Amino acid sequence: MSTTALGLFPRQEHALGRSFVLSAVVHIGLVLVLLLGVRWQSHAPATVIVDLVEALPPPPPPAPVVEPKPAPKPEPEPEVKPPPRVEKPQIAVPDKPKPKPEPKPKPEVKPKPETKPKPDPEFKKRLQEQVAQEQKALDQQRQERELRELIAKQQADTARQAAAARSKALNEYIARIQAKVRSSWILPADIQGNPEAIFDVVQLPTGEVLSIRLVKSSGNAAYDAAVERAILKSSPLPLPASRELFSRELKLTFRPQDK
Repeated sequence: MSTTALGLFPRQEHALGRSFVLSAVVHIGLVLVLLLGVRWQSHAPATVIVDLVEALPPPPPPAPVVEPKPAPKPEPEPEVKPPPRVEKPQIAVPDKPKPKPEPKPKPEVKPKPETKPKPDPEFKKRLQEQVAQEQKALDQQRQERELRELIAKQQADTARQAAAARSKALNEYIARIQAKVRSSWILPADIQGNPEAIFDVVQLPTGEVLSIRLVKSSGNAAYDAAVERAILKSSPLPLPASRELFSRELKLTFRPQDK
């Protein structure tokens, strides 16, 4: 036999726990309802004052109103429609051109009689003075221009004369050198014609020859050599009359028939 059957251990009732929980919930709900009901009733009820007045007697019933019977309406007369109106067709008539207004005649303007201004002696005097001043300025400008032209012409003449005098003096200086060289040369006998030989000569301020270079040969080597020897033999060369004409380098031309 089992222990349960013998009654040694009590039997557990499964629905007893649920009933206990449900009973507790119900009791808690009742307590909450009582608390809330007490809180709601804690406020003092509003006082209502009622005055007792006897009821007024009912008003008398209104007198019946007898409505008059409406008079019979007369039968309406049939309406006589007027005949339809026939409108005449509208014909557009062109507007007549308005006549142009005639131009108004212009009033004749009579020429004003010419009035000659009265001569003003002061104005005439000022005008004459102005003309005289302008003429004086023109004469002065003309004189200045003529003076400048004269000065320029004189300067040109002076420069031309100076250049001519310098060229003449330089030619005389070269001619003196050429004459001294001719006096010193010994030309070969087989020279034909008048051949030209040009030499570049470098000299000192004292006229002593430093170097000789043949620039243009005459075509006769013997003639060229004879002229070169004569230049060296003529050292020192003649000096110019003015120191301004002296040149360190000279270009000398020699022809056997020149004198």
